[in-house]
Amino acid sequence: MNFKLAVLPGDGIGPEVTDQALKVLRTVETTFGHRFDCHFADMGAIAIDKHGDPLPQATLDTCLAADAILFGAIGHPRFDNDPTAKVRPEQGLLRLRKSLGLFANIRPVTVYPNLLHLSPLREEKVRGVDFVIFRELTGGIYFGEKGKTEDSAFDNCVYTKIEVERIARLAFEYARQRRNKLTLVDKANVLETSRFWRKIVFDLCAAEYPDVQLDWMYVDNAAMQIIQFPTSFDVVLTENMFGDILSDEASVLAGSLGMLPSASVGAKVALFEPIHGSYPQAAGKDIANPLAAILSAAMLLDHLSLTDEANTVREAVQSVLEAGYGTADLQAAQTVGCAKMGDLVSGKVGEMAGVVA
Repeated sequence: MNFKLAVLPGDGIGPEVTDQALKVLRTVETTFGHRFDCHFADMGAIAIDKHGDPLPQATLDTCLAADAILFGAIGHPRFDNDPTAKVRPEQGLLRLRKSLGLFANIRPVTVYPNLLHLSPLREEKVRGVDFVIFRELTGGIYFGEKGKTEDSAFDNCVYTKIEVERIARLAFEYARQRRNKLTLVDKANVLETSRFWRKIVFDLCAAEYPDVQLDWMYVDNAAMQIIQFPTSFDVVLTENMFGDILSDEASVLAGSLGMLPSASVGAKVALFEPIHGSYPQAAGKDIANPLAAILSAAMLLDHLSLTDEANTVREAVQSVLEAGYGTADLQAAQTVGCAKMGDLVSGKVGEMAGVVA
């Protein structure tokens, strides 16, 4: 099968980790008989430098024409350290999400058995952790009306029924493929928008998903439970800001940001990216961990209905880790660089598919 991919390497370590994800996808091409037609485009700080815009129209057009998007990372210290900067790399990502209608961010949190020692929690707490956070991505306080005077400021949080229902349905369907359990995280004792979410989600469950066990948790309690009892979660559904905070909190369970992939899906096209930032201090040093980018490519394969291929990539990652290999952040028995890690996973994918890559 042939697929068109938009590739946005971005800033910092983004190009390096994206290269390794593409290396693995090229092996998938060879071993499974597919073709990925890759179209590269600029976004983030590099796009500001080259085009004066963090999301040039040409980049958006490339994304709209693709079957899926593989994204690296954006950000640069010169923007982070300048509060007066009127154009920032992150503006490009927000515009891309809105332009493509990427309303759901899906972030799996998986702790690998041989990386338990990296977690800040005791091994018995994180052994077996395997849950997914569904974060609403294009509504809420980040996109509400904003304003300020000399003495005050406001950021409105607004949600519509359609916005809540569409991500809730995705989360329920995903729960059906897992352990049939969904936890809604909100602040319904305080916020009207949370009470709105809760009614819609509970009504939807009763009408269409009675087989899914639905419970709810206030966001402050959820923040504690993720640390105290992380294995109790399966699918977590929440709004934009709560999801932003909780997914970052949950990411530390795995012991390294370099291990966690994500997907942002919507009505037009889906985007896949590692959750880590651009880490500019490591750029060009061949020390970045590319596994989150490679696992994001596996999620991309899932999205294209290439389930066997996606599972092979995930199994290859686990096999390489079990063999004792890892980048510096993983404190492995055999430390390798970014490119070598890509080689190892790519080679294992070819091996598992019964072909010498």
